[in-house]
Amino acid sequence: MQSVVKQMFHWMPLVFGIGFIAPLIAQIMAVWQIGGPFGLSRIAVGLVIGVPWGWQTVIRGRWI
Repeated sequence: MQSVVKQMFHWMPLVFGIGFIAPLIAQIMAVWQIGGPFGLSRIAVGLVIGVPWGWQTVIRGRWI
């Protein structure tokens, strides 16, 4: 059980990038009435930013 919880917390930054950062960016773009570049939807732009940010956090072990 301990190893399952440890693995879950190891991947939490990626989940945070997908589940919080991406929708937050999409909502901010909607409030400011900014469209996605290259015809991308707002959530796709959020995912393009949130997933790599979460992934590099998993790899490096820190947010900044």
